[in-house]
Amino acid sequence: MYKVLVTGANGMLGQDLCPILEDEGYEVVETDIHNLDITNLDMVRNVLISEKPDYVIHCAAYTNVDKAEEDIETARLINAKGTENIAKVCAEIDSTLVYISTDYVFAGDKNEPYLCADEEKPLNNYGLTKYEGEQAVKKYCSKYYIARTSWLYGVHGKNFVETMISLAGKPELKVVNDQKGCPTWTVELANGIVNLIKNKEYGIYHVCGGGETTWYGFAKEVFEQMNLDVNLKPCATNEFPRPAKRPSYSVMNNSGLCRDWKLALKDYLKIRIEGV
Repeated sequence: MYKVLVTGANGMLGQDLCPILEDEGYEVVETDIHNLDITNLDMVRNVLISEKPDYVIHCAAYTNVDKAEEDIETARLINAKGTENIAKVCAEIDSTLVYISTDYVFAGDKNEPYLCADEEKPLNNYGLTKYEGEQAVKKYCSKYYIARTSWLYGVHGKNFVETMISLAGKPELKVVNDQKGCPTWTVELANGIVNLIKNKEYGIYHVCGGGETTWYGFAKEVFEQMNLDVNLKPCATNEFPRPAKRPSYSVMNNSGLCRDWKLALKDYLKIRIEGV
């Protein structure tokens, strides 16, 4: 039986990933800030040497995109330095590292889906620090997977789907229609990660929902699938200024690693409603 250590196990992805790994027959070691501070190299070394995992799936991250614009030091400490610490020790103990990255490593200046080998040009501090984490993984590890994902939602955390549902009763709801990406359910990402470590060669992968949409299109699909009558209006990004600049196009080619985003959303909403 292979042992997998998961960082950020209490997060939205981690809470779906850990039981899926267990169902696949892996021995899972769940860690989060209470028992593994990734910014403390000595603690990382002690925990990983003690556990000797075959795989480390590094989900822990600073994910507040807008706040990172004013506090890049904290974002960099967690996303870059923390990842460097994990990568260094994984190399020391010969563990395979799976690093969860983001579509925000790209500038959004393409008009066709990004490939894994495309140039990274982050527009915001969050994307920059996650890219720096990618660089650390590649520098220190020979056995690694970098799994870039996007527009993540799941039952265990605050996310766009739940926000839209909570706002469905408003007289009018405006949602941005000039940013394109790939909505991804945490369960789809978790299954994609399992697929990587079981079947794929080391390297960079895009593990995100298939197809593409805008935030407006995403909201529209949520309401249609739930049969909710909502006065939904498309709007431009500049109508809702945010501290962090977002790429206007961050669609990634997922090479079939995850299902079409609409099919995944249907299953998510079914589980959410029925609790099955």
